[in-house]
Formats: sequence, structure tokens, C-alpha cells
Amino acid sequence: MTERHDDDLPDGLSAAELGMWQSFRNGTTYDLRARDRALDDPFAPHEWGPERSVAARVVARLLLSGPAARPGRVTALKLWGVRITGKLDLAGGRVDPYVELTGCRFDEEVAFPECHFTTLRLVGCAVPRFEAARLRTEGDLHLPRCRVERGIRLTDAQIGTDLLVNQIEVGPDRQGRALLGDGLAVAQDLQAEMADMLGELSLRGAKVGGSLSLRGSRLRAARGRRALNAPQLSVERTLYMSEAWVSIDTGNQGTTPPYGIATSPTPAHGTRSQVFRCRGGVRLDDGRFGDAVDLHKAVFVLDTHEELSLRRTVTPELRFNPERPVRGRVVLNGAKVVTLIDVSTSWPGPGGLAMGGFVYENLVPYGHFPLSRRLEWVAAATPEYVPEPYERLAAVLRSCGEDADAREVLLAKQRRRRETLPPAGKLWGYLQDWTVAYGYRPGRAAVWMAVLWAAGTLAFSRYDPASIKGAEHPQWNAALYALDLLVPVIDLGQQGYWRLEGGWQWMAAGLVLVGWILATTVAAGASRLLRRG
Repeated sequence: MTERHDDDLPDGLSAAELGMWQSFRNGTTYDLRARDRALDDPFAPHEWGPERSVAARVVARLLLSGPAARPGRVTALKLWGVRITGKLDLAGGRVDPYVELTGCRFDEEVAFPECHFTTLRLVGCAVPRFEAARLRTEGDLHLPRCRVERGIRLTDAQIGTDLLVNQIEVGPDRQGRALLGDGLAVAQDLQAEMADMLGELSLRGAKVGGSLSLRGSRLRAARGRRALNAPQLSVERTLYMSEAWVSIDTGNQGTTPPYGIATSPTPAHGTRSQVFRCRGGVRLDDGRFGDAVDLHKAVFVLDTHEELSLRRTVTPELRFNPERPVRGRVVLNGAKVVTLIDVSTSWPGPGGLAMGGFVYENLVPYGHFPLSRRLEWVAAATPEYVPEPYERLAAVLRSCGEDADAREVLLAKQRRRRETLPPAGKLWGYLQDWTVAYGYRPGRAAVWMAVLWAAGTLAFSRYDPASIKGAEHPQWNAALYALDLLVPVIDLGQQGYWRLEGGWQWMAAGLVLVGWILATTVAAGASRLLRRG
């Protein structure tokens, strides 16, 4: 390729555009800052005159069909403190040079639909709207600390490495969406830490090859929209909706350039915590997360009809320790989790929790989480009696070796079920509960049996019954006779030989009846334990 000469310059370039053209060929940064913080702020109301302005059509020409690099150089568009006038439209184009714009101001929207970049970085820029459906980059797409007034569109975009939008401020588009990323594919990490989004963050069907981090961000739903709408989201590692540590002096994260994830899990000196806060509904239905979903100290502000929904979500670990939602519902129906890490104070009360078909294998509570609170957790999720949550909790406790707690859970299940029965069933349930606790406390049956046996032995020792078969009878034994009446089915050789009269007959009938009740309830409890074993 032959080198272009300076006489190949387009006609009509301004002084600022001419300087940008030459910097592009050299691959150097074209800096038009005034070196005054107020004047260089792209979000301030100060006007930037023609000495700092370049036309969008000239920028497009450089990126799509720009001049060759000077010998020993690589072409690159690096602008700092520049105003781009007009609409920057690169739709369908291929941009090979490296692009990095810092502290720049766009008068009109940026349109990159179906455009192909190597790496694109806009840092701290003011952009009316960022339109980039089906955008493709071989490297990163960075938009940290930008301010986008009318939303970002990245539907079906393909990002070759990382997508970074940390500390971005985004307003809603006409449909109330701040960032529309349905079908977005990011090969590595998607970082949206400390972001402030007024409008829906939509990631329906998006795929992230690393982690998705929303640490310390603020999501606020527009009217009629959710704050986060991400059904069928797939994240190979972890979804973070947790706190971030920021500098007390600057408000920025202690991160690696360009504004990436802070690696230290503990706060450094001179930093403060900023929690993830979400005002509006969250939909993560049918999501797949390879490592975990982390809601550490998150705050969800929901209206009565709104939900934090994780229906049919699959993840090895769910860290559920946000601030307890005051209104709305937490929905875990059909979700599958290997390890549930939670705090007793994070779960909503009755009517605010649904977890039908929620499967978890291990429970790891943060701090003290007594069984009584765990039973309240299940009761809050079942305004109407449903056996499955009780059975799931009992199975998990039993697998952890907590057999006594598992029996308490199943006993609580029977007591909840009793409230749904007709009067006769309730009466029978109360009798089983009072006598042997539905068979889950078999020691109680043994105590009752011993007491009744002793009482029967004492009573029958004062009675001399007549023989039914004359001289053909065993020796009268009050203890064996009382035991023969109490223990059904088994014949101890006493009951069929003696004639009881008057009140003794009623006493014997009472012992037989009580014996059958005790035996039936113990057998029912044993069969339940065997079925679950």
C-alpha cells in the first residue's frame, strides 16, 4: 500500500479537524482540553466552540476509509475533550483502527448498528443516545462514566472480550428502557458496577462468558417497566448484585484500569460501601448461573404487585442475604440450587414468599437461624397448605444428620395439614398429636404404654375373674392380662380364658381401644419414615 501524502487531505477541514486527521495517521491522542475542570466537563452547560469541534462526517470518514498510517505508526482515533457535531453514523461499516474517546461531547446520537470494531472505548463522554444493535467487536466495548440521556441499544450485539459500563448514567428511551441488551453475547465479563440507570435494564436471553457484576449499582424502573428484566440469562460464572467499595474522597472504585472489578474482598483505608439498590421488579426466570447468584446486602424496593422472581433458575449457590423487602414478593418456584446461603432476617413474611418446587440440597445460614425461624420461612411460603416445602426441608436436614430437626419439620407439616381436614379428621389428628406426635416421637407412645400397663396391672391385681372354660385355664396373671389387652394382634395366652363383668368389662375394652390407637399411630409414623428412607 502506498502512503498517502498531505495533499490527499479532504477540502474544507477546520483547524480542529486537520489536527485530528494528522493525529489519526500518527496514532497519537488528539487533546483539545482547556485544562480547566469546569470547562472540560462534558456534562457541564458550558458551550464548546469551533476550536474544540469536529464534524461527525469527518470522524466517520477517518474510521471507515481513513488515510494510511505514517511509516512506523498505527492508525488510531484517540480524542480527548473534543465535541463531535452532527450524527455519527457508521451503520454496517467495518472499523479497523483502535478507537478511544475520553471526555468528549456528542451533539447527536451515536449510531453503530451492525458495525464491526476491533476495540471501542468511550470514557466519560456525553452521548444523547447510543444505538448499536447487532454491533460486533473483536476486543472490548467500554463505556465507563459516560452519560447517555436516551438509552443504549445493544440487542444481539457480540462483544469479543469484555463489556464495561461501570459508573455509567443512563436515562430511558421512548419505551422506558435504559439499556436494551436482549440477545447480547459477551465472551468474558460484563461489568456494570456503580451504574445509575433510570429505566429498564433488559438482558433477555443474554449470554456472558465470565461474570456479570452489578455491584453498587442503582436500577430504577420507568413506569410500566421492571428495573431488571433478564429471563433466560446465562452467566458462566457469578451474577453479583451486591455492594461495592468506593473512595470516600472521589466516589470512584479502587479498580484496575480501565475501571474494572476491584479484586480485594475487604474495604481498603479511605473507602466506603455502596450497596446494590433496585427500585422496581426483577425478573431472572429460567436463568443459568455457573457459580453463584450473590445478593449480599442488596436492597430491593418493590411495589405490592412487583416481584423479585427467580423462577426455574439453576445455580450451584444462591447467596440470599439482602435487606428484607417491605412489599412485593420473592418467587423461587421451580428454582434449583445446590447450596442456599441465607439470613433469617432477609426473607419476607407471610404472603411475600413463593417457593413451590424449589429444590435445594444444602443449607448454610449466615449467623443464627433456629429451626423455629426456618419453619416460619416455610409457613410464609405456603399461605395454603402444601406438603412439598416441608418435605424438602426435612430431607435436607436429614441429609445433614439433623434427624431430630427433620422429625420436627414433618410434625409441623402434619399440624398444618390437620387445619385443612373436616372436624372428624381434626379430632383424630389432635388425638394422634397428643398421644404420639403423629409417630414422630415414638418414645411418647412407650411412656403411655408403660403408664397404662402399670395402671391395668394394679387394677386387675385386685380382681379375681371367673374362668370361661372351667378348670382349663392358665394361672391368673394381672400383669400379663393387662399387657395382652394393650398389645393388639399378639396373644400372650390370657385374654381368652377369663370372664369379666360389670365395670371390669368397660375397663378391658378401654385398654384394647387405647392399645389399638397407640399401635395405629406408631405404625403410621413408622410407615412415613420408611417411605422417606
